[in-house]
Amino acid sequence: MMNNQDKRARLDALLALAPVIPVITIEDATHAVPLARALVAGGLRVIEITLRTQAGLDAARAIIAEVPDAVVGIGTVLTPADYERAARLGAAFAISPGLSLGLLDAANAGEMPFAPGIQTASDLIACVTRGYELVKFFPAVPAGGLAALDALAGPFPNVRFCPTGGINAGNAAQWLAHKKVVAIGGSWVAPAADIKAGAWAAIEQRAREATKLR
Repeated sequence: MMNNQDKRARLDALLALAPVIPVITIEDATHAVPLARALVAGGLRVIEITLRTQAGLDAARAIIAEVPDAVVGIGTVLTPADYERAARLGAAFAISPGLSLGLLDAANAGEMPFAPGIQTASDLIACVTRGYELVKFFPAVPAGGLAALDALAGPFPNVRFCPTGGINAGNAAQWLAHKKVVAIGGSWVAPAADIKAGAWAAIEQRAREATKLR
């Protein structure tokens, strides 16, 4: 059984595998496996499959079963039930755009590493008092960008961040240069139009470019 320290170390190791985590909202689960293969071929092994669509869980299940080199995390985890579904699926980690105390406590009691979403100092207090030191900063650009991240990092020197929201190929390197940023999340590597069109070569090329950002 993993304790909280073990889960933190596991999450650190996973997010260190690549500088960019593609955030995937998938409408058709049949696209999941070729998409994941393109991302892995381009060097991005860690993939966040969001629960924004009905196809999300089926897509994640297919990737876990058929693309062993992919590291599948479940995103848009909003409730303890979402966390449990992700854990039963065999996901490597779960990540949320925000937090509730119930969700933090459920993830603390579970085995699967979890990164809660934060936007304020109050959010961070809720996290650090429960042992969470790696969090998602969301929505990163609308919430104040790098200046906001600097301000939040000051009172919480042990916290590290995975910023997501408004980050793209044009500003990604600036975020990755920040000493408190472990990785960034973004949808630009595999945009919905390319997924729908099956443009796997274009997605693989963007993934390859993203690996060079840090």
